[in-house]
Amino acid sequence: MPVTLSGVYEGTVYMKSLSIDIETFSSVNLAKSGVYRYVEAPDFEILLFGYSVDGGAVQVIDLACGEKIPGDVITALTDETVTKWAFNANFERTCLSRFLGLPTGEYINPVSWRCSMVWAATMGLPLSLEGVGSVLNLDKQKLTEGKDLIKFFCQPCSPTKANGQRIRNFPYHAPDKWLAFKKYNVRDVETEMSIQAKLSKFPVPDSVWDEYNLDQEINDRGVALDMTLVKEAIDIDGRSRSELTVAMKRLTELDNPNSVQQMKQWLSNNGMETDTLGKKAVVELLRSAPPELAEVLSLRQQLAKSSVKKYQAMENAVCSDGRARGMFQFFGANRTGRWAGRLIQMQNLPQNHLEDLAEARSLVRCGDFVALKMLYEDVPDTLSQLIRTTFVPRTGAKLIVSDFSAIEARVIAWLADEQWRQDVFAKGGDIYCASASQMFKVPVEKHGINGHLRQKGKIAELALGYGGSVGALKAMGALDMGLAEEELPLLVDAWRQSNPHIVKFWWDVDKAAMEAVRYKHTNSTHGITFTCHSGMLFITLPSGRRLAYVKPRIGENKFGGSCITYEGVGSTKKWERLDSYGPKLVENIVQATARDILCYAMQTLRRCSIVMHIHDEVVIEADPSMSLASVCEQMGRTPPWAKGLQLRADGYETDFYKKD
Repeated sequence: MPVTLSGVYEGTVYMKSLSIDIETFSSVNLAKSGVYRYVEAPDFEILLFGYSVDGGAVQVIDLACGEKIPGDVITALTDETVTKWAFNANFERTCLSRFLGLPTGEYINPVSWRCSMVWAATMGLPLSLEGVGSVLNLDKQKLTEGKDLIKFFCQPCSPTKANGQRIRNFPYHAPDKWLAFKKYNVRDVETEMSIQAKLSKFPVPDSVWDEYNLDQEINDRGVALDMTLVKEAIDIDGRSRSELTVAMKRLTELDNPNSVQQMKQWLSNNGMETDTLGKKAVVELLRSAPPELAEVLSLRQQLAKSSVKKYQAMENAVCSDGRARGMFQFFGANRTGRWAGRLIQMQNLPQNHLEDLAEARSLVRCGDFVALKMLYEDVPDTLSQLIRTTFVPRTGAKLIVSDFSAIEARVIAWLADEQWRQDVFAKGGDIYCASASQMFKVPVEKHGINGHLRQKGKIAELALGYGGSVGALKAMGALDMGLAEEELPLLVDAWRQSNPHIVKFWWDVDKAAMEAVRYKHTNSTHGITFTCHSGMLFITLPSGRRLAYVKPRIGENKFGGSCITYEGVGSTKKWERLDSYGPKLVENIVQATARDILCYAMQTLRRCSIVMHIHDEVVIEADPSMSLASVCEQMGRTPPWAKGLQLRADGYETDFYKKD
């Protein structure tokens, strides 16, 4: 919970802003455990405190060598009239909370903290200090030797005869390196300040900083984990994998049946050729495999389940009070402003389909491997389905889970003014049935008349809203769901003919964006504004928030036609030139708008102790008296900037998180 200290230093703070960068030591692995667990290590300490007051010269306080941070600077850390800046400010704020002596679960109030990484992300720039400095071509960039210095001073070292069996390097072990490390600390503050100066003509709106503040509150609050379940799941997974491996060795006589190469060779020797042993490939092979090969493939399928990694991530990240923190990266997806997952990766949790989820959960908590194996056969799959259930409320509370129904389908219908879809949502209808009915010109009811067509409506809805064609249907699993290859083009045509306003929306956006880039002027369509200036293409959403595309140009796509190109982080995780066109821009616009709707809902529920949010869903740690109906009603309220949008939120109460 946020706190504010007072009385640390007697005097008046005259500064307006403080730019900060710190260097730290901890024996906990920061990348695996996150900063909240990192600062709990008994040996955690801040080594260097670099700072600048109101843009002045950078000072470095050498805490490792006994220097002290000035009293007015200490006071400023918790003075809400002083704006604190840092790149990835969550790290500095959390570390300084520990430095000031705050206990686990209490952190400096984030309200006066600003993050230059978030600022960069709002402009479509990379999420690393080095990356931003490079793209912005700053005069003072992050020093590349920093990684080696951080490894030397900030992490434990391996004991060797040469280093006297020590497990940590101190400044006196390498005075020259320490001097270089202090220069590195200075440069990081200077680089962060340069980013602020470079982006000064593109200020972040106060509304986005308020969202960031809320994000920090949620990350600070964390969520409780059932660590008994976590530890027993890890143990059972180990026993299960051991048994499966022994069974595989017995059947195949291979030294390492987990080896893809060895397994492919064994299958080949037994008359089954395959280029890959990926998940989909194994499912396909099982359809035609003889019993003896099917048994081996089935065992391999179970061994391939990586559920234990999630449990291990929980064990790494959990704080001493049993809560996991820091799981959400604000503006992690900088094309849309959506959150990205960190540590436990909440954005890709396996679904659960077990009818007796509570019973399976109870068996794992008790460590009853024999009963679990007897009742559920596929132990790895059962453990995978139980991952969600490790998230629990604090003692005496419950979880309320509320999510939007078909949010992207509702948003695109509203933006494109596809009235028949709006009518379906207004009447509480099933969009998959309605879509199939519209496409095939017959009534379709779930589990009723022409119910078999609902699946085609569903796959079309999921795959075709953003310009997708046959390839998108296949990628969404259309063939696995029983659709024939030859009917896929007909499905694409039927969906597009049924949604002419959405198709028009794609190409109206394409034209508006192309004209903005080509002629450097501003134009609008469907309540969305496109502006190109200062080397940026901005798309202003109905919420007023802007999406940014760096150095836009008119280029050529792979088909030889004109398209927009811009610079960004691509699928290779590198900074490169990317291309886009109407439907892809519509996808960004719709997902970004859905994100803004979620933000609006989270703001209205701000006092309700939100502990998690995943895509279109909010999870609240609630007192027993809190009303589920009230939460869903509040979440389903349409933002004032989205008049006419048909929203609906459903939910449930539970003693452990699950997919209802």
